[in-house]
Amino acid sequence: MKSNSQTKYFWAYLAVFLGVCGHASSEFVSVFSGVSGPEVSVWRYLLGGLGLVLWALVLPQSRDLLTPLRHDGMRIVLLSVGGVTFTYLAFHWALDFASVIQVATLITTMPIFVGIANLAVNRMPVSAAKIMSGICAAAGVALLLTDGALARLAGSEDSVIGLGLALATTVLGATYAVLVKPVIVQYGALRVTALSMMIGGIGLWLLVGTAWGIWVDPTTLFDRPDREAYSLLTIALWNTTITQLLWFGGLAAVPDITRGSYLFFLKPVIAAALALTLLGQPITPIQVLAIIVICGSVVVELNWPRVSALFSRQGS
Repeated sequence: MKSNSQTKYFWAYLAVFLGVCGHASSEFVSVFSGVSGPEVSVWRYLLGGLGLVLWALVLPQSRDLLTPLRHDGMRIVLLSVGGVTFTYLAFHWALDFASVIQVATLITTMPIFVGIANLAVNRMPVSAAKIMSGICAAAGVALLLTDGALARLAGSEDSVIGLGLALATTVLGATYAVLVKPVIVQYGALRVTALSMMIGGIGLWLLVGTAWGIWVDPTTLFDRPDREAYSLLTIALWNTTITQLLWFGGLAAVPDITRGSYLFFLKPVIAAALALTLLGQPITPIQVLAIIVICGSVVVELNWPRVSALFSRQGS
């Protein structure tokens, strides 16, 4: 029979995986909406952040949103601006320049930066298992990126800009995930995530309005064409309200944040499945090989104690 801690960790890892599914579909929904990246980011986090705030207010244990702001208000605001406002502006803006697969694949390297940030902030050593799985997963990402992408990239300045913005997303997002964990542990995943997404959404509204002159009015959502309106609603509720809660809440609950974040390497696998089933895009042999490498690295890393024990028995 599983212990209570094992059961808890199972649900934590499941929450992280479902969060990955939400992240993996966000690029598709964003591009499908037909709205420019900076504007999409505002709609996403104004409505998605509001959804999280309302969710928090419904539950008695998370209803007190003022205490975290009273005790750690500046810390939460700074984390929200860095981890939401700038991170997701870069993410959605990248989709205006690079393809969905390029952005989704490059962002898959986020767990590598989570490990680096965890080492820098918490002095958490990176084990041999994590190093090996990171190398294998990075090899899988390289396979996907070189599957015809470099040839197109050579003459495409726009793709370079898009991939640069996607890389900025990974670094900022990974750093945020590490820095926000103690705040989540102290005040709870729902309260901190709701505050962070809402504050970050307000930051996006101000930034995009000032820089691009696009002042989003949430009351006009259903005045837009159906495709845009329902896409924006989907990316706000599913890809933000639900996904962010599962992702950050799950990472805060798993015993090893670096190991938990390695499930993010499944993102290109899910993205490839969506491309095949929803967009009708074929999967090439190199992409299949990359999927095998990435999935294999995740499975081996998560089961490293059993794998190492098996090799020890065979060697004795």
